[in-house]
Amino acid sequence: MKIGLFGYGKMGKMIEQIAQGRGHTIVARVDVDTTDIPFKKMDVAIDFSTPDAAFGNITSCFEHEVPVISGTTGWLDRFDQAVAQCETNRSAFIYASNFSLGVNVFFELNAYLAKMMKGLDQYKVSMEEIHHTQKLDAPSGTAITLAEGIIGNTDYTDWKLEEDGEHIVPITSKREGKVPGTHTISYNSPVDDIEIKHTAHNREGFALGAVIAAEWIQGKTGIFSMKDVLNLT
Repeated sequence: MKIGLFGYGKMGKMIEQIAQGRGHTIVARVDVDTTDIPFKKMDVAIDFSTPDAAFGNITSCFEHEVPVISGTTGWLDRFDQAVAQCETNRSAFIYASNFSLGVNVFFELNAYLAKMMKGLDQYKVSMEEIHHTQKLDAPSGTAITLAEGIIGNTDYTDWKLEEDGEHIVPITSKREGKVPGTHTISYNSPVDDIEIKHTAHNREGFALGAVIAAEWIQGKTGIFSMKDVLNLT
């Protein structure tokens, strides 16, 4: 498989290492100043760029009928436009806030637990996410996805950062050392607590999941998710 990397920071370099270890070839490393992009050589593009660049990268790939795997956050106000462009060009697209295989199983576990907790009003949900000090956005995209999983299956209607309230999922964000990512969901009552937690030990899991998604999307047309890749639907 021939891969074009959009964004060549720490994640892009880790994806390159894992992809090459699985027998794939990197045919492009697209960064801020790249002007000549060999779309015709690509079987798939993996985008871990910046919020400002992501939409342009993704739609340019679709225009050249190159399927895209994107893990860039912060641009989703234009997600529907990207989907429309993908469909117009009969390409393929997977976006995920987190490509870790374990996190995507955790997403499903979180939603299933939320369904069971609906109606048990004595329990109040809360969330904590911890990441390395270089992560500037808060809460994490993964935390937002987890909050949406709770909201979609309970009577909670919104999430708030460092703020509580009725029908609100409060999210506490901490930035510590070199923590790759820890997410904890807690349901607390006066008599007991229920807690589920995912702890990433390194960033390799994120990169591996993106490469596996790129392998899976070959030959497909349409809009997909990691639930499709992992057969969790």
